[in-house]
Amino acid sequence: MVFSGQFLKNSVAALLLVLPLISSAGSTEDSIHVQHDSAAVHAEAPAAHEAHEGHAAEPADEKSKINEHIAHHLQDSHEFVFFSDEQTGEHYGFPLPVILYDNGVKFFMSSAFNHGESVANVDGNYYKLFHNKIYKTDAAGDLKLDHHGHPTVAQAMDFSITKNVVALLFTALLMFVLFTGLAKTYKKGPNALPTGFARVLEPLVIYVRDEIARPNIGEEKYKKFMPYLLTVFFLIWTLNLLGLTPLGINVTGNIAVTVCLALFTFFITQFSANKEYWGHIFWMPGVPYVMRIVLAPIEVLGLFTKPFSLLIRLFANITAGHTVVMGLIAVIYVMKNQLTVGGSIGASMVLTLFISVIELLVAFLQAFIFTMLSSLFIGMAVQEHDHHHDHAHGHDDHHVEDPEIPVI
Repeated sequence: MVFSGQFLKNSVAALLLVLPLISSAGSTEDSIHVQHDSAAVHAEAPAAHEAHEGHAAEPADEKSKINEHIAHHLQDSHEFVFFSDEQTGEHYGFPLPVILYDNGVKFFMSSAFNHGESVANVDGNYYKLFHNKIYKTDAAGDLKLDHHGHPTVAQAMDFSITKNVVALLFTALLMFVLFTGLAKTYKKGPNALPTGFARVLEPLVIYVRDEIARPNIGEEKYKKFMPYLLTVFFLIWTLNLLGLTPLGINVTGNIAVTVCLALFTFFITQFSANKEYWGHIFWMPGVPYVMRIVLAPIEVLGLFTKPFSLLIRLFANITAGHTVVMGLIAVIYVMKNQLTVGGSIGASMVLTLFISVIELLVAFLQAFIFTMLSSLFIGMAVQEHDHHHDHAHGHDDHHVEDPEIPVI
């Protein structure tokens, strides 16, 4: 394999230098222009309503704005809002398609909600956007909030093309284009060399094959699962990198996405498992019969704890990273009275650059861990188990009357 080390070094260096700076600029500007739409209001108690209406004290209001903005950044959205002007109330971005099922399919653009400030009238039905969820209401937009600030009206069945869905579709299209080009190179012959960006992808594909799939699944069966392992590795890694851009995309920090990825690993593992795997689950060989009865429910529980650990690990690490970055930027604006403009910008750049570089490592590390554990679980299900200890156990039982042979 011929690979340009200088090209890779230049690409990585450019990514490390440019991406954190772009993220810092976008996040800083976004933090100044906090949205004031009723869809993003945190109505946890009456005091929260007062804060939204401006009745709370100024320091508490500043903190609530920051908390609101961090929560808004981590959540999915029915529109792309790049930044908002707090003085004029203008929002700069573009709407996304809304698809609802309510006695039929309802299709309209999210601009009908006017950033959560208006009620959408669709074929005589009224819908209100609240906390990035769509509720069916009346013409006045009354959600009938309870004493906890939660709507008591029905929530519409939502199949909308949200911001996270757009990111997933873009990532899928990008991967299709890039890997189609790499596949065409291999069709030319075993000695054909990839060109262009495919030269960057090839060592990563070889890494997943030689360092993840082969050691964990085995030489005979790893090829069957390579398409899934490559897909999940590059999908998670690309989505993690998109989350570092100022677009405010947090796909892998969405619990629904991580649950879906973990379920794929779970079903592939269970449907690929051989009879020896199930035998070890329900009737563990090589242990006393009483212990087999005790171990069976524990092993069955382990079937579900493994994918659960996958989805929680990915979700928690990505969400924590985004929260830390946004929190450090927020510190600059909380302390803006104690810092000069230059000091504020400098501190913001340094802190965000430091955390963003770490986030670049975490983006790759989480994709690697998810793929590694997935291959490990699959390997445990498809590998052929050694029965040497089972036969040895049977021989021990046969010679139990011999006092010179210890029975373990």
